[in-house]
Amino acid sequence: MKAAVALALLMSAGMAQAAPDGATIYNRCAACHTRTGAGVPGAYPPLGADFRALAAKPGGRRYLALAVIKGLNGPISVEGKAYRGMMPAQGGLDDAGIAAVLNHVGGTIARTGPAFKPFTDQEVAGYRAGAKTLGAADVAKLHEGAGGK
Repeated sequence: MKAAVALALLMSAGMAQAAPDGATIYNRCAACHTRTGAGVPGAYPPLGADFRALAAKPGGRRYLALAVIKGLNGPISVEGKAYRGMMPAQGGLDDAGIAAVLNHVGGTIARTGPAFKPFTDQEVAGYRAGAKTLGAADVAKLHEGAGGK
């Protein structure tokens, strides 16, 4: 009896620790950026070489995480094309969920550019903690300085 209870506790603890599924979370993003990450010209930027270039630099990694956490509002230029759209903050995602969706984009959607180093939930937590006063317009301004193309 004790062994069955211990096994049940271990199993439920393991289920609670299950990593979020970045591909499932990406369905939120696909509504605008498309399932393939190609984006919509003039409206929603592609998630390709620009994403990988940003993910290869410390400031770019911060920008990518904050774009999901805080959203974007204002002009950015991606692959030489201007985008003035608005991206809402993706509420309801914890740090592990944000890392999972960024890792899905960097590992599956964005296939060109520098090698991709996965995000961790601890890394995302640090970006979140350091950006309490930033808004979506502030995050959009970070794109160019972070190495966006």
